Amino acid sequence: MKIPKRIQPLVEEGLVDDVLSQLMSGKEASVYVVRCGEDIRCAKVYKDADKRSFKQAVQYQEGRKVRNSRRARAMEKGSKFGRDQQEEAWQNAEVDALYKLADAGVRVPKPYGCFSGVLLMELVTDDDGLVAPRLNDVEMSHEEALRDHASMIEYTKLMLCAGIVHGDLSEFNVLVDSKGPVIIDLPQAVDAAANNNAQWMFARDVNNMTSYYSQFAPELASTKFAKEMWALFEAGELTPTSKLTGEFAESEHIADVNAVLDEINAAKEEEQERLQRINDAKNEY
Repeated sequence: MKIPKRIQPLVEEGLVDDVLSQLMSGKEASVYVVRCGEDIRCAKVYKDADKRSFKQAVQYQEGRKVRNSRRARAMEKGSKFGRDQQEEAWQNAEVDALYKLADAGVRVPKPYGCFSGVLLMELVTDDDGLVAPRLNDVEMSHEEALRDHASMIEYTKLMLCAGIVHGDLSEFNVLVDSKGPVIIDLPQAVDAAANNNAQWMFARDVNNMTSYYSQFAPELASTKFAKEMWALFEAGELTPTSKLTGEFAESEHIADVNAVLDEINAAKEEEQERLQRINDAKNEY
């Protein structure tokens, strides 16, 4: 196929030899199957900020550290240079998260680097060498649902131990190969300790997974892994070897009603946007 304009520089630099096909085109990026020497990989081409549909980007960027003080000041001022730096930081967030999570033992596509807004990474395939399906396209037995849900709980635990919350985890950004689930799409990953929205984002991530798998294993619906993990995390007691039960005793302290209502309203707004993204994704495939 014709080489997309954004991938052309990678071809000229010898990082990509050929573009074989377009895998998908979403609201935030387009993904292509490419050949790099003898390897078949995928190239994720991020769309410009004004063409993305991620409306709440500021919530996700909160707490992200910028080492260069000049860049940080420019980003705060909103100058053209600052906007360019903000965009670069958004793109690099995914590759940084992929490296960190792979080291932590989470199953994610292996990254090969981000070049001029194009992320090169492993192409996740099934036993026949075809692109692995998304979780929402997979039928599973009761036993498979229990097994894969356990894997996802383990991965979200390892992510939290590494200080990362996916922020937009659902059945549409999990691939499934012969070894089980693989987590994808991490440009909006947030710092668990530095982002004030991290707790409810984490709860939404975990609960999305539990809700999906409970269609095949109904007993999962009563588990409270999100609350259990976050309580351990806040107490400084969550480790990669922590044994989880899915049980959590609610606090008997009187709640701040206004704060709870604010959190519920914010969660409703985010859920409406998530459902819209899911609907858009269904229409794109």
